[in-house]
Amino acid sequence: MPDVRPIHSFSVVPLLPPPVEALREIAYNLYWCWTNDAIELFRRLDRDLWETCGHNPVLMLGVIEQEKLEAAAVNDAFLDHLRRVNERLDSYMAGDTAWYRRVVDEQTKNCTIAYFSAEFGLTECLSIFAGGLGILAGDYLKSASDLGVPLVGVGLLYQQGYFRQYLNQSGWQQEGYEDNDFHNLPLSVALDSTGTPVVVQVQYCGRPVFAQVGRVPLYLLDTNIDANALQEDRDVTDQLYGGDHEMRIKQEILLGIGGYRALEALDIQATVFLMNEGHSAFLADSVASSNCGIFHSPKPGH
Repeated sequence: MPDVRPIHSFSVVPLLPPPVEALREIAYNLYWCWTNDAIELFRRLDRDLWETCGHNPVLMLGVIEQEKLEAAAVNDAFLDHLRRVNERLDSYMAGDTAWYRRVVDEQTKNCTIAYFSAEFGLTECLSIFAGGLGILAGDYLKSASDLGVPLVGVGLLYQQGYFRQYLNQSGWQQEGYEDNDFHNLPLSVALDSTGTPVVVQVQYCGRPVFAQVGRVPLYLLDTNIDANALQEDRDVTDQLYGGDHEMRIKQEILLGIGGYRALEALDIQATVFLMNEGHSAFLADSVASSNCGIFHSPKPGH
C-alpha cells in the first residue's frame, strides 16, 4: 500500500448561535473560575459534560452537541442568566480601581508589577501547578484583579504540567502525565502589533502564550515551537519540576531571562519585579542595570 497522507486536516466544532456568542468571551477570561454564577452558567448548558470536560468551558464549547446550543439560544431563562454574567464581566473589566489609586502615592501611581512564578494554580483544567506555591501565585493574580493592582504574571506553559497520582492493581501509587491540549484551553498566542506571534530568545526560543485572569494578564512561555530544531529544546517546557538539574536550570533561565525579554517584546514597562521563590533567580541579572525594584516572595508560612 502506498503511503497516503492527508492534504488538509479539519476540526469540526459546534457553532455558537448569535444569542449565546458571549459564552466565548466568558470562557476565555479566567474570571469565571472564581465566579460561581459564571460556573453555574456552563453547568446549566450540560452538567454531565461540564464534569467530563474537567471544568473547562473552552473544551466544553468545542464538543457540546449543537442541538443544546440551539436550545439555549431560545431559552429565555438561560439567556437572562447569560446576560447577567456577561454584564457583570463587562462591568468588572471596566470597573473603578479606586482602592489602588487611594492607597498609592504620586510616585507609584504608574507602577507596573511583574510577578514571576514557576507555577500558577488558577483552575484545575489548566494543569501548570503542583501545590501550595502555585495556589498562592494564582490567588495573587485573582486578588490583584479584584483590587485593581497593576500586575502582570509571567510563567511557563508546560506541555504535561505536574504528574497525576493513581493506584495500580496492587495498590501502589503511580505517577502519570497527561498532555495539555493548548487549543482547548482558555489561552491564546500573544501577538505583536503586526499580528505576528511574539518569540523571544535565550539559549533556545520561547513563545509567550497569553491568558486573561480578570483584569490581570498572564504570559506563559512555550518552547515547543517550530523555531526549535532540537527536541531537547522543545522539551524545556515539558514537565513542571521534571527532569534533572540541567533541565531545571534551563527552565529557570527561560523563566527569568526569557520572561524579562518577553515583557520587553510585548512593550510592557514593568517597574517592580516580584519573584515567587527562587525559580526565576536569573531575572536579577536582567534587571540589575535598571532602576527597577526586585523582591523575593518567601515560601508560604515563612
